[in-house]
Amino acid sequence: MAHNGISASELTGVAWQKAKRSNSQGACVEMARLDSGAIAVRNSRFPSGPALVYTQEEIDCLILGAKDGDFDNFLS
Repeated sequence: MAHNGISASELTGVAWQKAKRSNSQGACVEMARLDSGAIAVRNSRFPSGPALVYTQEEIDCLILGAKDGDFDNFLS
């Protein structure tokens, strides 16, 4: 079962997706939908490193909050 901190390399058979805004230096986060419906998130610079696992509802809140500008204070 997938859990927070699981090695991303243990999540076999998933399709990792990068944002189109990712740059060639690997500054991006990748996400993958798991069979359970949860969403795994990993740092693309460390593809075998730990993955964080979120529920669909948690991801919905994050994405909708970002679209609403809730996190604009984190932009450089």
